[in-house]
Order: sequence, then structure tokens, then C-alpha cells
Amino acid sequence: MNDMLLTLNAGSSSLKFALFQLCGGRPVCQLRGQVEGIEGAPHFMAVSSDGGPLADQDLPLESGRAGHDRAFEGIWSWLAEHAAGQRISGVGHRVTHGGPAFAGPVRIDPEVVQRLMRLVPLAPLHQPHNLSAIQAIAAQRPQLPQVACFDTSFHRGRRRVTECFGLPHPLFERGLRRYGFHGLSYEYVTGRLYELSPELAVGRVVIAHLGSGCSMTAVRDGKSLDTSMSFSVLDGLPMGTRCGSLDPGVLLYLLREEGLDPQRLEELLYRQSGLLGLSGVSNDLRRLHASEDPRAAQAIDYFVYRIGQTLGALAASLGGLDALVFTAGVGENDAEVRRRVCRDAAWLGVELDQDANRRRGALISAPGSSVSVWVIATDEEQMIARHTYRVLAGS
Repeated sequence: MNDMLLTLNAGSSSLKFALFQLCGGRPVCQLRGQVEGIEGAPHFMAVSSDGGPLADQDLPLESGRAGHDRAFEGIWSWLAEHAAGQRISGVGHRVTHGGPAFAGPVRIDPEVVQRLMRLVPLAPLHQPHNLSAIQAIAAQRPQLPQVACFDTSFHRGRRRVTECFGLPHPLFERGLRRYGFHGLSYEYVTGRLYELSPELAVGRVVIAHLGSGCSMTAVRDGKSLDTSMSFSVLDGLPMGTRCGSLDPGVLLYLLREEGLDPQRLEELLYRQSGLLGLSGVSNDLRRLHASEDPRAAQAIDYFVYRIGQTLGALAASLGGLDALVFTAGVGENDAEVRRRVCRDAAWLGVELDQDANRRRGALISAPGSSVSVWVIATDEEQMIARHTYRVLAGS
């Protein structure tokens, strides 16, 4: 019987999963998929490691069963039928926020769950769903070991000056600090860059994780030095529906003059802002590129401008720039955004190879560019599997 690891990445309306076989202590992906629409009409999809379709079907609704609990049971039932002879020996979870306490992956027990629940106010859009998946497995498979892998861990250990706000020190001690997120993605991409170009990977690198959520991180010697997201996943770049950096005075104005209560304010900042709010059209850049609405073009202009502005700030943190890496859904697939960002970064020595950019090769900078530009596909599930194996193996 083969030992396998299952990874779960829980969102508000979906539950992504991947199954890894342990080959000589190294997790190798066998298949991956997701359950979408888990609060309404759940739909299950799965593909093999090479992208071949394995399943595309609705999950039957059951009385009294919904949400992540039902989604996990659907995944488990399908795996039991299609992964016969393979024993799942552990489950690894992507958990958005580790707070000040968790600097690395940890085996989950009831005390860990309680500590993670106290972090829900720091990541209200993500943490509750991460916990729902954990609690569903604990209820259905209580003997199955679970490991939490944190999006904040990669950014731990930065200089204090990059972590604090200009607020009274006691608030820092109570957890009001710049944490940083998308750490599992940054950790994977940093490792891949080392495989592709070891000399660059130890140099001055900015990684742009551009997707539905967006952030950028300055990396040197494989470690995070500074990052655009901070206390919450709202900060930094504008995103699909999240606002990005905002003058705190705007929040005070909205509370005082517009009469927004905290719940309405949260809805505005997390779900009605960003590209969706700016354009009034969509949070999807593909639709914005295709739209003739002038606000769609203005939203893209703002997105590109803020990426360039953040790139300059992170290059200053690094004292220069050796490489720029694009990753995640937009970063990997939107050649036009990459072209415009690189055009605006010419002052840093960035020169794009237009043909390579259109083909989405790994290296897309021109031969004479003093800054190397890359497109590297991220794989957060791979990082979760590696961390889960190490924790359960006791290494």
C-alpha cells in the first residue's frame, strides 16, 4: 500500500485539493482538483498530474450536509473509489494567518485550532474557511494527522523596521504589525528560481504574485526582506475586489461621515473595491482587457501604476534589482500586464523580449537587459505537501 498526502486549500466558495505520493521521502503530485460552489450547488472536478481530465460532475446534495464538511466528504468518497490501494497518511492545509505565534508549519491539535480561531479578525475573508476544512476532517476522520502551513511564515524574521507601524509600541506587542502573506507561493517560486538560476536566486529579487489577490515581495538570499501586504490581506496592490493601500483617514471619513458600520466597511473594502470597484465592470482582467468601457481601461492603468510604484519601493529596500519574477494567475498568463510593467520599469534596467513574453517562456527579458525577468508558475500545494511530510516525519 502506498502512503499518500492530501493537501487542502479552502476558500469561501471552493475547496482545492491535491494528492501526493511519497517517493523516497519526496512528495510527487498524482492528481489535483476542487469542489466549487460549496455553499450552493457543489461541483467536483479533478485532473491528473499532466492535466488529463479525471472527473467533472455535480455533487449530490444531502439533507443537513453543506459547506466544507460536504465538500470534503465528496473529495474523500471520490478518492476512496479512484485511489484504491493508496493510504492517505496525513492532510496539509494552507492557513492564511499564523499571527505572531506560528513561525512555521505545525501539527494541528485542539489547542492549535483555538489559537487559530483567535486570528479570524486578522483574516476574516480566509481564516474561517481554512478552519472549516480542518474541523470537517477532525469530525469525520479524527485519527488522520493534520498540518497547518501558514502564508505568513515565509515573512517571519524580517527586520523590525519592516514589521512595525507608526503606532504606540504596546499595539505591536498585541499583534498589530506587518505580517505579509502569499508566503507558500513565494517560498515555492524562490526555490524554482534557484533551480533555474542559482546565482540570481541569492541576489536582489522582486517576486510579483498577481492573481485575484496580489502582493509583491523583495527577496534576497532566498529570504523575505519586505513585502507589500502587511497586517491584513487588504494592504498593498489593488486586487480583484480588495482595495489595496488606503489612507487611514478614508476609513475614518467612511465611518463618521458616510455612516458605515464595521460590517458594511468590511464588505466595501474586501468585496466591492479593487478592479471591480474601479471599473464597475468586473474583477477579471480578461474581461477588463476586452471591455470598451473607459473605466475598465482606467482600472488597468491604476493596477499597472501601483505595481510599478511598489516595484520601485521594493528595489529601494533591496538596494537595487537583479531579477523580477511574475507568478500566479495574472502574472503567469497576462502578457499585456507584464509588458506594461516592464515598460514602466525601464529606469531600473528592465528590457523585455517581446516574443518571449508573448510565448510565456520562463525567461522573458531581452539578452541585454541588466535585470533578468522571469515567469514562474507557482505551486502552493507542492509546498504544503513538503511541509506536511517534514512535520509528520519529525524532521
